[in-house]
Amino acid sequence: MRDGAFYIPTGDLLAATDLTRGPWDPRVQHAGPPAGLLARAIETAPGGRGRRIARITCEILHPVPVSPLRATAEVIRSGGRIDLVDARLTTSDGSTVMMARAWRLPAEPIDLPAHAVTGDPAPAAPETGRNEAFFPTPHEVGYHTAMEWRFITGAWRTPGPATVWLRMTVPLVGGETPSPLQRVLIAADSGSGAAASLDPHHHLFPNVDLTVHLTHDPAGEWIGLSAASTFTQSRTGITHSTIYDTTGPVGSAVQTLLVTPLTTPTR
Repeated sequence: MRDGAFYIPTGDLLAATDLTRGPWDPRVQHAGPPAGLLARAIETAPGGRGRRIARITCEILHPVPVSPLRATAEVIRSGGRIDLVDARLTTSDGSTVMMARAWRLPAEPIDLPAHAVTGDPAPAAPETGRNEAFFPTPHEVGYHTAMEWRFITGAWRTPGPATVWLRMTVPLVGGETPSPLQRVLIAADSGSGAAASLDPHHHLFPNVDLTVHLTHDPAGEWIGLSAASTFTQSRTGITHSTIYDTTGPVGSAVQTLLVTPLTTPTR
């Protein structure tokens, strides 16, 4: 990974760097890195040894400012085999901007019939994909420059479904190696942008949530998304993404989108 990070530890806070910026407002983070912080907090909550995250839902309560944040987690249902964990992301003044809830299930493998574990192959390898330029933004540095992109099908600003590989070029937190779950959360929030059927210069369609299901943790640095978005005449859209590592599918993601013409407030 190159120099830099999405966040730098400063006491009990994590200072957001310019690499967390979303594509529209330089003061607001892309939701991928904050979702990664929530995953990090849940993974390190007490009682997680021998367990993995099977499902996590992130709720985006407010635009997340590019400023210091605090991530905390609490086990709200502890059991012999599974537990449920809540996490919150707050600003330095105590305002909650994102929250998440996740199920942690046993991580040990079991024997299953071969027909039950076969799945679709992974998309074409990342090195065969196209390094499509990100669509123009008001600022040069942000999430889009901290991620590496390889499109197999589709492209930025090309309406319709897309299949794209993503790889972090900097760690989530300075001095740490990202976990597989953190890599997934940072990438999965990009499904709606990669598979947009609306021109982002005429409509905004931020997601208000992100739910990720994982059958197992992905291997390697590359995370693949095969994404498609559905829009109607309502102001609600939905993006469904299949999540891959380079060996095959590992899970899925769903985002609920708020569709807003650019002539009205965005949130």
